[in-house]
Amino acid sequence: MVNAAPTGVIASMTGYATREGADGNGQSWSWELRAVNARGLDLRFRLPDGLGALDAPLRRALGAALSRGAVSLSLRLGRDGGVAGAGIDAARLEHALTQMLQIEAAANAMGLTLRPASPAEIMGLRGLLDGADLGLPDPEVLLADIDQLLAEFTAMRQAEGAALAAILQSQIDRIAGLVEQAETLAHARAQPQAERLRMAAQSLLDSTEIDEARLLQEIAALALKTDVTEEIDRLRAHVAAARALLAQGGAVGRKLDFLMQEFNREANTLCSKSQDHALTSVGLDLKLTIDQTREQVQNVE
Repeated sequence: MVNAAPTGVIASMTGYATREGADGNGQSWSWELRAVNARGLDLRFRLPDGLGALDAPLRRALGAALSRGAVSLSLRLGRDGGVAGAGIDAARLEHALTQMLQIEAAANAMGLTLRPASPAEIMGLRGLLDGADLGLPDPEVLLADIDQLLAEFTAMRQAEGAALAAILQSQIDRIAGLVEQAETLAHARAQPQAERLRMAAQSLLDSTEIDEARLLQEIAALALKTDVTEEIDRLRAHVAAARALLAQGGAVGRKLDFLMQEFNREANTLCSKSQDHALTSVGLDLKLTIDQTREQVQNVE
């Protein structure tokens, strides 16, 4: 059974794989497995009539190998054209053509014109080949294809995941660099900001009869409202957490998505507190990079 992505490997939620098979007795089939992004794991099967028993084992197999994605699996049955002795059963052909004439007559009576059926379409009618109806393939034989189908599907998702990981690493490095710029600018504005507050306080003390202790409390509260130290510290912690998740690998898409929300919250707060053109500019660059990173995270399983 195919397992989920190993440690250190992330997978994309998009993928595609096909596999064909035949039993040598005239029966052939083809599997098609595809997936796109989804919040959780959504499995949808399209199976031929009479093979509903495949549903449960298929769900177990795909559920063990995949964690997220809107996954569709379809199975189509056919006939192996290389079967010796295969020919048209004349009686069945006559019966089929008679039914087709009855359908055409009924359509004409209602004013409808049907497109003529081609010989290939008539040949494809079930049970027309002599040797009788081939029935359905053995479910166990069909299920034997699933491990290889999933292996090819998972390999494609992991290959896309490797490309995603490289993009995410680059974007997280960009976020880390912007956080360092923000800290440098926050320190640079600290002294001028403190001087402005001191001069404003002195002006108030000189021109009004205001309680000095109360004024100092208000100044301290104002300084606290513009301090971005906590936001920068939390952004650094989020950078470390994102790098750890990428190194961990596996199905980390949901955790990365939640982390992007936390990144965005801190960047918004930093911008609202900045009161400095240069720091605000860095904060906006930070928000843009976080949004771009989150777009990529939406593809991670």
